[in-house]
Amino acid sequence: MPNGADPLVRRTANGADPVARSAASGAEPRRRGAARSCACGGRPGGCGAGAGSPPWPWPAGSPPPRSRCCPSRRRERRGGRARTSGPGVGTGVQVKADTCEHPEASLAPSSADGPSIRAIKARGKLIVGVDQSSYRWGYRNPEKGVLEGFDIDLAKAIAQDVLGDPEAIIFRTIPTNQRIAALDSGKVDLVVRTMTINCKRIGQVAFSTAYFQAGQQVLAPKLATGITGYDSSLRGKRVCTAEGSTAYDALAENSFGAVFKDEGDGTKDDRDLLTVPNQLDCLARLQMGEVDAVVTDNALAAGQAAQDPAVELKGKPFTREYYGVAAKLGNDDLVRRVNQVLVGYRQGPWQRAYEKWLAKDLPGITGPPAPLYK
Repeated sequence: MPNGADPLVRRTANGADPVARSAASGAEPRRRGAARSCACGGRPGGCGAGAGSPPWPWPAGSPPPRSRCCPSRRRERRGGRARTSGPGVGTGVQVKADTCEHPEASLAPSSADGPSIRAIKARGKLIVGVDQSSYRWGYRNPEKGVLEGFDIDLAKAIAQDVLGDPEAIIFRTIPTNQRIAALDSGKVDLVVRTMTINCKRIGQVAFSTAYFQAGQQVLAPKLATGITGYDSSLRGKRVCTAEGSTAYDALAENSFGAVFKDEGDGTKDDRDLLTVPNQLDCLARLQMGEVDAVVTDNALAAGQAAQDPAVELKGKPFTREYYGVAAKLGNDDLVRRVNQVLVGYRQGPWQRAYEKWLAKDLPGITGPPAPLYK
């Protein structure tokens, strides 16, 4: 553990007494022994609505949307009051090597330079893999000819911290199914591209703490009244997802009888009709009538619905997922540095970026997820 600290206490961003009340949130940190019990994918564990939870309600008496690998809860009741961690407070947890109870737990923040940071400084540029077709997240402004969006702003904030210049950055656009390969090959230093943290991926890349909470949801034409969400109404329907996405994994687990695999998936004979390299390709398939529905992150789907008023989100989100900044496995100093950037980013820049890019199409989010540290 870093500096021998108790792994089960909240840590403030500035290293202050972990049991002190957070000035940022006014919330008292959770102490060891606080009760935890809620349904999480059918298992007891620490999940629930935390800071920045999206505004969708679920029926009283029903379990919350199932989580991919059970993200930890950051809200609990004690003494009759609900306590919620704020953006400047992180939770330290003990993470066992053979489990994936808290995939969103990351390394403690640090501004110290290590080999990865020194290499970036020697180069003079931070190389970041991004999207260029996700409206409001990472997209090319047709009038200005530049990349803009929520993820782009975050990438620039990291460049500002590491190199002292938000423009000291090289953006490399990469498709959904090439995000991990781009890190492994050294093509990029980081991926900031609505990348969900989950159990499978934490064995492939190193993630920062979570910077956004989303959930998988169904997108379909408004006129398709027979499709009601992620349920039996998908039976026999052609459903599009991006290759290597958590949406594809969800359908592989339970498709409700939907048709979602191409013949020859992952081979040279793959038609890329139902499983596509880029998530936006699914919207094009939907508009052309080649598929009946799309499953994707609601955060992305909301932007697509804003682009095309003929489509809409159906039902409710059926997962709770977190986006993280991804680095190559082993580049711990870079991950710690990104987490240090996020400590400050949560204190104001995050909210300004949300209001600029996302609030119109994804309203009601009160703040970023609280960080969780190993």
